[in-house]
Amino acid sequence: MIPQLGEFALWVALPIAIWGGVLAFLGGKWGRGDLVLSAERSVHAVFLLLAVASAGIIAAFVGDRFEYWYVANYSSRNLETYFKVSGLWAGQRGSLLFWALNLGFFSSLAVWLNRRRNRELMPYVSGVLLVILSFFIIITLFITPPFETLAFTPRDGRGLNPQLQNYWMTIHPPTLYLGFTAFAVPFAFAVAALLAGRLDARWLQVTRKWVLTSWFFLTLGIVFGMRWAYEELGWGGYWFWDPVENASLLPWIVATAFLHSVMIQESRGMLKVWNMALVSLTFILTIFATFLTRSGLIESVHSFALSLDIAYAFLGFMAVTTIVCLVLILWRLPLLKSDRMFESFLSRESAFLLNNLVLLGAGFAVLWGTMFPLLTEGLTGSKVSVGPPFFNQVNIPIGLILLALMGIGPVIAWRRASARNLRKNFLLPTAVGAGVGALLFALGVRHTYALLTFAIGTFVLAVIVIEFWKGTRARARIEGEGHPTAFLHLVRRNRRRWGGYIVHVGVVIMFMGFAGAAYDTEVRQALSPGESVSIASPFGHQYTLTYDGLSTARGQNMWQWIALMRVERDGVFLGTLTTERRLYEAPPQPMTEVGIRSTFTEDLYVILASLDEQVGMGTEPEHQRATFQVMVNPLVPWIWYGGLIIAVGTLIALWPGGPIPGHRPGAGVERGKKGREPEPGPERPSDPAADSDRPAGTPAGVS
Repeated sequence: MIPQLGEFALWVALPIAIWGGVLAFLGGKWGRGDLVLSAERSVHAVFLLLAVASAGIIAAFVGDRFEYWYVANYSSRNLETYFKVSGLWAGQRGSLLFWALNLGFFSSLAVWLNRRRNRELMPYVSGVLLVILSFFIIITLFITPPFETLAFTPRDGRGLNPQLQNYWMTIHPPTLYLGFTAFAVPFAFAVAALLAGRLDARWLQVTRKWVLTSWFFLTLGIVFGMRWAYEELGWGGYWFWDPVENASLLPWIVATAFLHSVMIQESRGMLKVWNMALVSLTFILTIFATFLTRSGLIESVHSFALSLDIAYAFLGFMAVTTIVCLVLILWRLPLLKSDRMFESFLSRESAFLLNNLVLLGAGFAVLWGTMFPLLTEGLTGSKVSVGPPFFNQVNIPIGLILLALMGIGPVIAWRRASARNLRKNFLLPTAVGAGVGALLFALGVRHTYALLTFAIGTFVLAVIVIEFWKGTRARARIEGEGHPTAFLHLVRRNRRRWGGYIVHVGVVIMFMGFAGAAYDTEVRQALSPGESVSIASPFGHQYTLTYDGLSTARGQNMWQWIALMRVERDGVFLGTLTTERRLYEAPPQPMTEVGIRSTFTEDLYVILASLDEQVGMGTEPEHQRATFQVMVNPLVPWIWYGGLIIAVGTLIALWPGGPIPGHRPGAGVERGKKGREPEPGPERPSDPAADSDRPAGTPAGVS
């Protein structure tokens, strides 16, 4: 009953979405509040109907309704329940409905949050969101119908791809989809601002948290995907420059550029056309990422079967969206003129613009490397592969430039930096970075990129620590607070700025984790029970792994061959770990489950590469000799620590502000101090001319 209700709800959602979109644009053009209200109610109705449709899919999976093509091809009776629930986004048909569901949620939330404000923009915002929803509902109904039934009902389904039967895959796709769909809201506000001719900073202020929300989920989704690849694919790495990995990275790169360039428009009234273009490009790239995965045009562990109908539909939608955005921007060019011009290369405006150009350069390199094989095959008929060496060769230098700009951009003065400003902000951090680089070189670090990463990363961390110290010390002196209290209040007073600094700390930690790959070590050896293999760590430790034996087990939907290893480091017993070979039954597919033992600085990573001889299932192998691939991956844990720090910093920046408990406004003035720390922010940006030589982080009036 529930699946049938879900199918009915999906069919009802389409005319409501189309009708609501028409009413929204007409209501905005004619100034008809009744039409606008009806359109906004349509947004809520479409979301509820999509929720019912999604519940119908989940009910079909949980209830083993194999008469549905989608369930029969992505589930089986012995599949665990939470994997059945994840079937909603495991395949092409359900994932597009899931995309629409997330978009419906964010659309409904945006309409509700703006029910009493931004009324001049909301008709067009609702219209744009309903147009996007209509597109995905049409795709779902007419090209990839999730409720399509079979001519007969099979006894059991084919099962879920074993690579997707992993904890991280239950949260990686939903998180990434939340990031993709959340960016539709700032895109809708940008288009609404263009249509309404309201191109002041208001639309930026409204959408700031939406952009951060999208960026937050995109970041988490990418990190979760890296963790899945590291644990599940069994090759010792976390990023292979796979086409679909690259596709998810592209909107993240452009959104990051927008988050930085928008500060220039808020503070200096510059780059208005640039920012409008970045918002539009980010949204188009979210559609592009979905297109690459769902069309099957590229070969990837993430992609689905080739569907030219989907490919044509997505390409057409992206083309129309691009043309509409270009026409609107050209139409409103007179209203998008910059208020000021760049005055000096040595300024915060120039640093942020350079940051944007470098980010877009990285994005272009990733896009070109991803699409080149497809374009070559289409034009010449020959297959060409572009692998990690190309992406690393191009993007590692770009990454180092971006890393350096993270330390320069936030603290260099607006308009024009003086020699005094440069000395105060960069002399000590540069000395610290150079000192760490020299120390590491003396300790034997010779890999150029790794050495530069640690030196530049230390420079950035020094800049951030000094900024926090300046702000905390100034606030403690002005308000008479203890340093811990002053630090907390400092962050609370300007969550956006200090949360951004914390995000930068996380990025630096991740970069250092990436640099550790330059010193990975690996040993491959065949062992019989009782034999050992040794491997050296780059940090001077010696690991010894002793193979205790092999056992078999019958799991749900699979057979397991489990190798037990005893681990010692420098002669000290640390414990045991297991690594497995699995054979799934539905669908039949072998898989490897790696054994990982993590410390703060490195991972011991063990793969059961092969068994010398294996007899029938459920019996012990006649010979328990096995081949193991043992790796020591230095600093990989820092990647996950950095991702956590980025998440915390983003949440701080997103958290709504409020008064500080127990704080009396003006208390510092009453005590005869020089003044209170200002409340910077987009509504009251500080005057760049007033603090062009004042080190960032020092409150106004405090020397």
